[in-house]
Formats: sequence, C-alpha cells, structure tokens
Amino acid sequence: MERPAWAPRSIDISVPSVSRIYDYYLGGSHNFEVDREAARKAMDFIPGLPKTMQANRAFLRRAVGFAAQEGITQFLDIGSGIPTYGNVHEVAQSAAPGAHVVYVDHDPVAVAHSQAVLAGNDAAAVAAADLRNPRDILESPEVRRLIDLNRPVALLLVAILHFVEDADDPCGAVAELRDALAPGSMLILSHASYEGIPVSAERAEGAVDVYRDIRNPLIMRSRDEIARFFEGYDMVEPGLVPLPLWRPESAPEDEDPFAFAGYAGVGRTA
Repeated sequence: MERPAWAPRSIDISVPSVSRIYDYYLGGSHNFEVDREAARKAMDFIPGLPKTMQANRAFLRRAVGFAAQEGITQFLDIGSGIPTYGNVHEVAQSAAPGAHVVYVDHDPVAVAHSQAVLAGNDAAAVAAADLRNPRDILESPEVRRLIDLNRPVALLLVAILHFVEDADDPCGAVAELRDALAPGSMLILSHASYEGIPVSAERAEGAVDVYRDIRNPLIMRSRDEIARFFEGYDMVEPGLVPLPLWRPESAPEDEDPFAFAGYAGVGRTA
C-alpha cells in the first residue's frame, strides 16, 4: 500500500484507525481501505452509522455556537479527530472573532491534519495528548499558550468517552478537567448508546464487536450512565437528549431514525 503524503511515517497504515473510520462515515478522503472495510463491517449491523455521525457533528456546531453566544471565547476540544467541515475553530471564530481553540487528539493523523488546517491561525492549535491523562492536556504548551484557565472554557468531549473503558476511569478524567476550569465553564458532550438505535441491541452488538476486533472497544452506555459525566454541572435546557433534540435548527421529525442513536447535552459550572 502506497503511503500518501498526508500520512505521517510514524503510523501503521495497515491497522484501522477510529479517527479515519469516522472520517469515512462523514464522507472524508483521509482514510484507507482498511478503515473503509472496518466501517462497512460495522454498517452491516448498523447501516445508519453515517447518519448518526452527521447528527453528532451537527450537534457539535450548534453547541459551539451556543457557547460563543453565551460569551465563551475559549474552547478545548478533546478527541477532536481529523478536521472536517464545520470545525470548532470555524464556528467559534465566526461567532466570536479571536476565540481561542485548542484541539487534542492522540491519533498522529488527526494531529498532523489539524496542524495543516491551522497553519497561520495564531488563535488555534493542536496538542498530542490523551483524555485518559488530563494533566498532560492541561500542562501542554498549546493549552498553556492559548487557554486561560482562570476564565470560562468550553470543554468538548464529543463522541470520545465511548472509547474510554470503565477501567480507565472516564468519570475521574472528566472530573479532573472540570475541577481545573473556571466557574461559568461549559461541558459539551455526546455519547453513543444502545438506547435509540432503530435495530435490536443484539444486532447493534455486532458493530461493537467490530470496534473490539480493531482494539478500540466501543462502550455503549445508558442515558443514566452518561448523565454521570455531568456531575458538578448544571444542565442547560433541554438537558441530556438524543442528538437531534438538542436545540434543533430544523424539525427533528424530519431526521433519519439513526440520527437518534446517541445522547448529547451541555452543562455549565456555577
């Protein structure tokens, strides 16, 4: 397999990547056949996965716009993935010119592409770090340069926590990040769940097995389990709801049924 110029030498392009699979679902071009094969296997069980991912990105854009309207000008996007249309910095800096954005990902491809996209944008940067090590994120040069932790920050954990197993203490990581942020900060979060998927849980489990086989377990949590991540935050209306129902800009009844296969919410610290 020939290595394209955009693929860092440090990555094994024969192994599927969650970031590149997500890029494929969204119609992107930064993925390989090994990623597309894994995506198609998952779609054999949940055919509407691209619709779910599109609904997730639409929620992200609405939530970032809301945070900017509420006066937040600092955004920390952890598990940001490969840049695609409607990135956080595009939405945030359009709504609040000069807003500071730091992307964080541990995937070298996502980091390399983010660096290319952000070239010349002094108000945005990308850090190579992992959600499971919050201290590394908070002490990264990029966060230190662009994020003032004494002022409110919008913390984005969008479609990332379902890749963190309970053994890695995701609630502890989220709490550590929350405690580092100033009052008035926001948590913008989305998470996959069996609840709302228009196929049986047994069939959906087949897609989960695909991710397990590529050593990126997909942890499907219930609404109550997802709500635990908002401990210490006051929920913003309409609360923790299926993706299309969070402050929709179009009629939710017109959405594809697979768009409802996940929960989203925004919380704010006092």
